[in-house]
Amino acid sequence: MFSFLKPARRLGAAEAVARVRAGEMTLIDIRDGAEIAATGRAAGALHVPLAALRMKCDPASPECLPGLSTEKAVALYCASGARSAMAARMLTAMGYREVYNIGGLHHWQAAGGAVTR
Repeated sequence: MFSFLKPARRLGAAEAVARVRAGEMTLIDIRDGAEIAATGRAAGALHVPLAALRMKCDPASPECLPGLSTEKAVALYCASGARSAMAARMLTAMGYREVYNIGGLHHWQAAGGAVTR
């Protein structure tokens, strides 16, 4: 009960970088388009703004992105980690089994993750 109040699971950015590189994990950038235009995004990350998360990631949605699976690990990031924590709780409620918040894009970069512009 009240699972939406549980804190999102954290994952160190270095582990996320390694798992994304190995193809074991899907990475999602939940920032808006203006933020991505200003700073770039993690290489290989899907862009799903928080406002579109339910439509683009809910397996029951006809607009769910191909390639997303509730069985594959997912890591999310935003600018600071607050929105990605909210998004992680939403994905967990949608049935994703292994969901992590890695914080902000700067965490990804500090761990050696590439950024594309």
